[in-house]
Amino acid sequence: MQEVKLYINGKWVENHGGKVIDDVSPADGSVVAKVHTAGAEDVEAAIAAAQAAWPAWSKLLPADRELYLLKAADHLEKNAEKYAGWLMDEGGSGFIKAIDEVGQSVSIWRAAAGECRRINGGIIPVDTPDQLSTYIRCPLGVVAGIAPFNYPLLLALGKAALAMAAGNAFVLKPSSDTPLSGVIIAECCEAAGIPDGVFNLIPGPGDVVGDAFTSDKRVRMVTFTGSTKVGSQIACGCAAHGKKYTLEMGGKNPLIVLADYDVDQAVSVGIFGAYFHQGQICMGTNRIIVEEPIYDEFCAKFLERVKALKTGNLRDPAAVIGPLIKESQCAVLDGHIADAVAKGARLLCGGTHEGAWYAPSILADVNNTMNVFYEESFGPLASIIKAKDAEDALTIANDSSYGLSSALLTNNLSLALDMAPRIEAGMVHVNDSTVMGSRQAPFGGIKSSGYGREGSSFSIEEFTELKWITYQVKPHGYPTD
Repeated sequence: MQEVKLYINGKWVENHGGKVIDDVSPADGSVVAKVHTAGAEDVEAAIAAAQAAWPAWSKLLPADRELYLLKAADHLEKNAEKYAGWLMDEGGSGFIKAIDEVGQSVSIWRAAAGECRRINGGIIPVDTPDQLSTYIRCPLGVVAGIAPFNYPLLLALGKAALAMAAGNAFVLKPSSDTPLSGVIIAECCEAAGIPDGVFNLIPGPGDVVGDAFTSDKRVRMVTFTGSTKVGSQIACGCAAHGKKYTLEMGGKNPLIVLADYDVDQAVSVGIFGAYFHQGQICMGTNRIIVEEPIYDEFCAKFLERVKALKTGNLRDPAAVIGPLIKESQCAVLDGHIADAVAKGARLLCGGTHEGAWYAPSILADVNNTMNVFYEESFGPLASIIKAKDAEDALTIANDSSYGLSSALLTNNLSLALDMAPRIEAGMVHVNDSTVMGSRQAPFGGIKSSGYGREGSSFSIEEFTELKWITYQVKPHGYPTD
């Protein structure tokens, strides 16, 4: 059994005043690791280490930072099988999802390495004679990150690697449900020889670690992925102390299926979006809005395919459905199903669970009187909604306080060009799933789904600040002369 210590200033250390907790597998309840959680002294030590490390790190040549990050990528790639096993054991990731997450994380390290050479400034036209007017991008200093349980490695690394590429030092609080993901990043940094203090890992409770991130003046920015409730608290805390933040929060993502699109392909798109990683994806397909002429056919074919989804051994590549992160989450799905059925929805399948293993479930005839229409289920539950036509489907899709991802399935190019900009979401995918990732794209949402964008140069913009610098070549007069 692993013992997960804190990684502070380049050393693995035991906590001070924190607890040692069990990291439990959601699949069978077994203890995967013993985890040291940070107390106030540990948080102070991690922030102090980052504060001391970032000036020298930021002054390195871009090529030197690039080399460090590429070495970290190599370490992750060489140990991909081991680390994928950790994701399966502690987070309930299936084989395909775990392997894919590690592979994408290797790409994140390398994409971040490439950004080191692309942090540019510029020359500004002047209004004063004999002046050179410039702007540059400067690192913030210490950036703190809070990561979720569902894609714990990928989402934490997407913050840490790009923040470090921009010349910042980073302090990570991983999800308490998946602390080994933070260990993976720390081991990559250690193997790459990244200087002490540039990356620090402090698992721990939000009221100890998170509150310190928002209040400590040395932390210049907090980047968060998680629930809308917690994200709103972080935004308020950061605003009160005048610091930057990015938030990637919840979603109730719509998939619009129009009548001209192939029904069988639409079913495939919908099933992937709704059930991959048991529906525990912020971009997951939560509302499937189907145009009336194909509604019944879609429901029948969707049900047939969902019944065939395999549940079982997480290391079986054919298994699609794994456990939820906690058994307590099953009560949320039970409540949504009971409320919807009481208000006229049809439960086509599922609605049962054994431990944290929830059966893939379908609700048909869902409408906006039902809690499931608006609230996140974060589990393997698809809600199918009938729309009269394309405009009605758009109205239904936009009836949400969230605005993260969305998708539109149609062969009508003119209609797609008209509708896509009108869907109220930070990301719109035409003829593909709501679950879509790219290292180069601006990832993020609007409304209650988030603030700011992550990915390549978009992350660099968030993790730096612009500075205007002028050089007066010859003296000039002033109105007070």
